[in-house]
Amino acid sequence: MSEVAVSPEVRPSSGEIAVVRSGADPVADFTVFAQTSTPALYRIAYLLCGDQHRAQDLVQLALERTFKAWKKVGDGDPFAYARRILATARIDTWRRTRREVLTDDPGSNTRVRTAPASDAELAERDRLVRALMALSVKQRRVVVLRYLLDRSESDTAAELGISAGTVKSTASRALARLRDLVGSDGERSRS
Repeated sequence: MSEVAVSPEVRPSSGEIAVVRSGADPVADFTVFAQTSTPALYRIAYLLCGDQHRAQDLVQLALERTFKAWKKVGDGDPFAYARRILATARIDTWRRTRREVLTDDPGSNTRVRTAPASDAELAERDRLVRALMALSVKQRRVVVLRYLLDRSESDTAAELGISAGTVKSTASRALARLRDLVGSDGERSRS
């Protein structure tokens, strides 16, 4: 039996992960893909749903469905396929529950959580993530795909199944809302 050499190749300039394949072992190819793309998929899932456990479930579901379709997507762009699964699975979850859970504890709104003063960057990131979680699901999805993942308007529209005009208007409203939320949080923390 011959050995299969599979190695991940990361292109730092584009932020994309390419898998270089040699041999015909699809399980080994998928294993390398899963190992290299899981952290990026988790970050996307967390920003889409705002909950660590739901994000892990979404990543697991995306990897499972990607593996089942590996013969079709393995030679193309499996990361784009998995990312699309994350987005549609999140929509399916939202449709089933028809509710968003934005906080762990309903009483947490009464007390303000602050990060240690020595870690300003962590506090800023936490503030931005909280503001992102305050957006509607549609706005959050557009902002994550458009600005975090740096997708074009047409790519975002195609991935979400909406028109480019809807992407533009939703992004505009979402950014205005984020500016208001981050601005008002910044004013409260300075007072």
